Formats: sequence, C-alpha cells, structure tokens
Amino acid sequence: MSADEACASGALLARANAGDAAAFGALVRRHQRLVYSLALRMVCDRHQAEDLAQEVFLQLHRSLDALESDEHVEFWLRRVTMHRAIDRLRREPRYPPAPLAEAERVVSESDAADPLLARRLRALLAELSPAARAVIVLRYQQDLDPVEIGRTLKMPVNTVKSHLKRALAQLRERLTSMAGAVQ
Repeated sequence: MSADEACASGALLARANAGDAAAFGALVRRHQRLVYSLALRMVCDRHQAEDLAQEVFLQLHRSLDALESDEHVEFWLRRVTMHRAIDRLRREPRYPPAPLAEAERVVSESDAADPLLARRLRALLAELSPAARAVIVLRYQQDLDPVEIGRTLKMPVNTVKSHLKRALAQLRERLTSMAGAVQ
C-alpha cells in the first residue's frame, strides 16, 4: 500500500468512526471479500456465510473506535470472523440433514484443475473440528504463517502447528482411503 493509499485508508477509518455512513460502506466494500471468503470456507454454506459476514460487520460498526489502522481492521476482521465461525460450528450439529436439491451445489469459481478432487477436499475439510478447520483455512487460503494464525485465533504457536500437522495427516489419510476405495 502506498503512502497516499495508507493516508486515504486512515482517513476512511476516521470518517467511519465519526459516523459517516458512506465511509463505513466503503470500509465494508474494501473488506467484504475477505470476510465472506473466510466465512464460506468455515461454514460451507453460502447463506450462513452471508449471515456470519453481516454479524462481523455489525460488530465492526460497534467496535470502530478501538481500531487504529486499515491493517488493524483487517487483522480484527480475520480474528472475529474465525471466532464467530468456530462458535457457530460448535453450536450446530456436525452433519445437519440436507435436502436432495442441496446435492447439486454450484461449482466454485476457482480454477481448480480437478473439480472432483476440489469437492472431495471441501467435504473432508468440513469434517475437521472447527479449530483445525480454522487453522487450515488461515494457513492455505489466507497464506498466514503459524505465528500470525496463533495471534488471530489467540492460540499458542505450538498448538497451531499441532492442529496443522494432525489435520493435514487426517486429510491425507482420508483422501488416500477414498482413492483406494475408488480403484
């Protein structure tokens, strides 16, 4: 971010904090992709991800005075999104019943070379515990290192590394067993 962009970003945050609805709207538009993307990867449902994103932005509106910079806003949004998603996943049953129409999900907009593998990985990711899923999503979607993940989730770095190691081993094992079953 250039010095001009940083200044404009700081001014946007200050205006939003002063009650400027247009400035808050611009702040939301700037970060909505990040929040929705994290929420969607965590809850695996578009409608729930939208609800979660709305909750996060409502909480942002109430917490504007505590935020100091655009970087702080991004860090705060990442942390709040992950914690709210984990809370939501803990409250809901592990495998809720789904109507047959849900089986025909829209293919993601990613450029995945193998859409079947991508679908299997999403399903396997949904089977992980909320904390392990959060660590995997932050590591491989947001490209955060274990220290940043620990700060975001308020988790010791060694715990982050343990979650990464166990979750990756679990994903590999299940993917390998799925591949063996297909042959």
